[in-house]
Amino acid sequence: MRYLRITFLSFIFSASACSSMYYSGLEKMGIPKRDVMVHRVEKARDTQEETKEQFKSALDQFTAVANFKGGDFEANYNKLNSEYEASVDKANEVKKRISDIEDVSEALFQEWENEVTQYSNASLKRSSQNKLSATKVQYQQLITAMKNAESKIEPILVVFKDQVMFIKHNLNAQAISSLKGELGSIKSDVSTLVTAMEKSINEANAFIKKMEK
Repeated sequence: MRYLRITFLSFIFSASACSSMYYSGLEKMGIPKRDVMVHRVEKARDTQEETKEQFKSALDQFTAVANFKGGDFEANYNKLNSEYEASVDKANEVKKRISDIEDVSEALFQEWENEVTQYSNASLKRSSQNKLSATKVQYQQLITAMKNAESKIEPILVVFKDQVMFIKHNLNAQAISSLKGELGSIKSDVSTLVTAMEKSINEANAFIKKMEK
């Protein structure tokens, strides 16, 4: 239910509205920054899962074209280009999800740090400070894993783009030969990306579990 309300408020506040106004509006509806952060980590995790599958699908299509034995060159190009464009879309979505998490984490940690100083009870203050420190450590592990996975995307897209453009302007056996020469490297890079994505997804699950306790 809280996530439906988060989605609803995203339509109320324009994209240019400052974050503080957005989070203030959510809190007035009973949705704290902590819940927003968990929601955004979940969205980023799901996007990374989708991105992982998209790049595996693109690799399958590149492999199919590299093994092309005859037929319609243009049809194969169109399929390859569709996979490339879908991969670019997912890459952009991953970047946005990470940015959204960083935005809310900054607001959450700033609020938490300010509130820690307001405790009069030393025991409660110490407990809250310890939880804050532990959460920061786990958050750093999460965001580092996410950014590491994201960094593996662009080099693959560069190769994808080169091959797609070359095939577009050379719908012949020469283009297929060029792709074959790159296929081994593409497979290796996609495999590395998938591994990094899976690590990031695991970090996201661990972070969500900790925040929901």
